[in-house]
Amino acid sequence: MMALPPSRVAAIAIIHAIVWFSAVLGSAVSFVIIPTRTSSTLCISNSKHRRQPSVPRASSSLPDYGTTSVEIDEHRLAKIDKWRRKDLDGKSLVDQTMLELENDADFQRTSERIATVGEKQMSIEERTKRRRALDSLGVPSFTEFLVDNGAADAPVLYRRDPEVLQLNIGLYCNQACGHCHVESSPLRTKEMMTAEVASKCIELLKKSPTIHTLDITGGAPELNDSFRLIVRLARSVRPDLKIIDRCNLTVLQEPGQEDLVSFLADHGVSVIASLPCYSAENVDKQRGSGVFERSIAALLALNEAGYGISDTDLELDLVYNPLGAFLPPPQESLQAKYKEELEENFGILFNQLYTMTNMPIKRFADFLHRRDELKGYMDLLVRNFNAETINNLMCRNTVSIGYDGRIFDCDFNQQLGYGIGSSSIHEGGKTVFDIESFDDLKPFAITNDNHCFGCTAGMGSS
Repeated sequence: MMALPPSRVAAIAIIHAIVWFSAVLGSAVSFVIIPTRTSSTLCISNSKHRRQPSVPRASSSLPDYGTTSVEIDEHRLAKIDKWRRKDLDGKSLVDQTMLELENDADFQRTSERIATVGEKQMSIEERTKRRRALDSLGVPSFTEFLVDNGAADAPVLYRRDPEVLQLNIGLYCNQACGHCHVESSPLRTKEMMTAEVASKCIELLKKSPTIHTLDITGGAPELNDSFRLIVRLARSVRPDLKIIDRCNLTVLQEPGQEDLVSFLADHGVSVIASLPCYSAENVDKQRGSGVFERSIAALLALNEAGYGISDTDLELDLVYNPLGAFLPPPQESLQAKYKEELEENFGILFNQLYTMTNMPIKRFADFLHRRDELKGYMDLLVRNFNAETINNLMCRNTVSIGYDGRIFDCDFNQQLGYGIGSSSIHEGGKTVFDIESFDDLKPFAITNDNHCFGCTAGMGSS
């Protein structure tokens, strides 16, 4: 056997020594032999020279150590919820609304006019202004327009089987919105549905099996003494009935309404809530100072109760209506934008968004007239007439009941005093005490007028 050169023997000896030394001390030692033409160079690396991570032993003094899931792709940061303002609960918006009304010159002028000539005369004057605007545009009456444009065979629309019972149970509201077509405010304390009228409505509901939806509106309907009575009675006589509460959201924080969310949830009431924008500036401009913040807090409270959550039956829908004299954007695309903005910025979920065209009546009609925009708005409505809305107009399958028991084709006719069965000058008309069931109303023709262009423009307002 050929003898190894002395240098190679020395190198092997050094390697054996390093391996033994590493085993004794528990150190990670690595080495590399780099050959050259004349010799081999031994490079030794001792890992002790590099800082190693320290892994302390688990201890009972670290009770939460090891509880974090290794599924780190599922880790989420909780939103810091500054918008769930529980401190607002039980604090009324009424005083603030009253202060704003006192400083609103337009509201004061309208109130003085109503006090002088009465609401009926105000409605007549409002109708005349719309008619003059349409005359200057060369537009005939609404019913003639339907026939001329092939949207109806005769200048009369008739109702189908009643499917929706809408109760406007009072005009009192803690807000006074600029677009409100029912002139609601904290000043409307007299117009309230009594328990007698409410009970009669439920009796008729029981006798009208084709009705599948009870739509409760106002004002702020929850602030009426009959609201909870109506909900309880309706749920009792018709367990399968869909009950809708048209909610302004801020009512949830009014004194005495601290349990309102749980009441609605316990009785399976769907909520349709007004939120005309996802920005504070636009909402407060239309609905009053601080309303946006209160509305967001109310929506979060509804979410906490299960409203708007996909795996519950508690429906939470929102309603958008324009700030001014223009049509709403397409409903589907605006709904996607609302969902994105509300979830990303506030963590709010909801089911559907409905877009509504502002009706040129009452407070919004005054707004248009003051700005000299009534003619332009009526022109906008006529230019965007959509014949496809005719079959789905609310007046075709809805019965609208006023706080006093009078019966109307729709909520808009109700505010103008156009009662079913009334005279040509809109006096008299049927009440809930005059009929045995809502089917009795089918023979009566629907009353249409020039405000109806609002329900047939674009995607409509029904």
